[in-house]
Amino acid sequence: MARRKLSHEGTLVLDCEGLSKFVNDHESAVALVAEARKRGMEVVISALTIIEATHRRTDKARLAWVLSGVRIVHIGDEEAKAASALLLNTGLHGHTCAIDAVVAEMALRQQRPVVMLTCDIDDMAKLCGDRVRLVAV
Repeated sequence: MARRKLSHEGTLVLDCEGLSKFVNDHESAVALVAEARKRGMEVVISALTIIEATHRRTDKARLAWVLSGVRIVHIGDEEAKAASALLLNTGLHGHTCAIDAVVAEMALRQQRPVVMLTCDIDDMAKLCGDRVRLVAV
């Protein structure tokens, strides 16, 4: 399998699907995280991503191990307001895209270059513009 090249330094953001695939040992997600770390990139998730990615069949021990190796970014009032502004600016609705907006807002504040593993390329492209490189998982 060919590896996707990631930039030196910067940040790798995992959205819900990126985190889920990493927790489930999905080969491409594990390889991308390993390559990011090798290149000095910090791996981050939004605190809300933990909620979105957890379900009854989640391997709790594996999730705890994965979370111990990533930076978890919390959301406060200012971040919530900025995520709401992203929704307003893109015409997306909070009912369906609230957590995506939080993840996008968080990604936009990270050290560049920023790469995001996501399954939602369309909405994330609207929310992040060209400031975040999106990689489909």
